[in-house]
Amino acid sequence: MARQPRLILPNQPHLIIQRGNDNQLIFRDDEDHRRFLEWLRESAKFYRVAIHAYVLMPNHLHVLATPSDEDGLAAMMQKVGRLYVPWFNNKYGRSGTLFQGRFRTSVIDPDAYFLACIRYIELNPLRSQLAFDPLDYPWSSYAHHAGVRPDPLITDHAKYWELGNTPFQREAAFIELAQQGMSGQELDTINAAVLKGAPLGTHAFKVELEHKTKRQILPAKRGRPFKVKAAE
Repeated sequence: MARQPRLILPNQPHLIIQRGNDNQLIFRDDEDHRRFLEWLRESAKFYRVAIHAYVLMPNHLHVLATPSDEDGLAAMMQKVGRLYVPWFNNKYGRSGTLFQGRFRTSVIDPDAYFLACIRYIELNPLRSQLAFDPLDYPWSSYAHHAGVRPDPLITDHAKYWELGNTPFQREAAFIELAQQGMSGQELDTINAAVLKGAPLGTHAFKVELEHKTKRQILPAKRGRPFKVKAAE
């Protein structure tokens, strides 16, 4: 059976995850991280994809991005892979695939989940005990949002700008949000959506997606429909 195409919508944020094959390392040193980010920036610009947040973990990566058309997101990730994988293989004397199949993605309801997804991404090193403070982990967009180090890869989303009227207000509000951490329920909800490729949003958001895309988004109703008895 042919697999269903990924649900990718122009001008809508998407949460992306890409894992190493068999959870192997995809970044081994600083140069690996820098090369990947350089190619991600070039590819995002070429395919007109806005990158809002990212984290490069040793065996996987997360990106929060908004494509300008239906094809840009996949084209961006494919181009980065075509550049990075041969370079990585040549550097470490290996061959074959590096990533675990195609990337997974979830369409995001920005009103309900955009800021949660940024925290999900940028606090990943803390959950994995790779850092005690998000600023201690250099391979994420946290320093940009916290106002410590501008990141040329990042395009700020309107939801981030709504945190305050000035850069200082936005950065302070974001730091406060990050310090609140995330609940287990939030993590489970986001994890489940991105791994299944399901939209992440409110019921109303999903109903709107069904109408817009003509695809089944909400769970199908269980059981057989009731039969209406004809009038005698």
